[in-house]
Amino acid sequence: MPLSKFRNSGLDHRERDATISQGEARPDSVRTLRCRTVAQGRLSQLNYIRILPPQLVKEHEASSQLEEVNAPNASEALLAALGSCLATGIHANAIAQSIPIRSLEVNLAGDINPNAVWGTGDLNPKPIGFQAIEVSVRLDADAPRKVLDALIKHVVLWSPVANTLHNPVHLDVKLLPDATGPSDRS
Repeated sequence: MPLSKFRNSGLDHRERDATISQGEARPDSVRTLRCRTVAQGRLSQLNYIRILPPQLVKEHEASSQLEEVNAPNASEALLAALGSCLATGIHANAIAQSIPIRSLEVNLAGDINPNAVWGTGDLNPKPIGFQAIEVSVRLDADAPRKVLDALIKHVVLWSPVANTLHNPVHLDVKLLPDATGPSDRS
């Protein structure tokens, strides 16, 4: 992204300072984020977040090639969330340190066995999903390499998405009482 786009991105020192002041005034504030996911059939879901247009996520059928699918699958969306969070953190912290950025690109990759989603293959209990995610940052900015390395390290340490991925998170999934199957309706 050219520097002019970063300058016109709407985030300046005054807004940053106001955001920091709000955070310091309420250090224990928590904001609940929500997403409603609605199945559309054929392994396709629409995800509703705030008042934004629905975001399509589609699992790839075993017979399809990844290139033929018109939406990311859930694991790709997870990579996108991490990449977006890191890019935002890099951008915001560069502004905080008065580091001009000419371009920024975050590339992410992770190996995953797609059979797990189908419940096929080796069904012995073991870790599934990404076991490692590689992130490479291409950053063209007016700062020494040592400063940019420290910036990246700081961003990863304070990234909410990165922390969600590398720290244990309690996951509470429950079937709602009004969600009944055919045998429960008698």
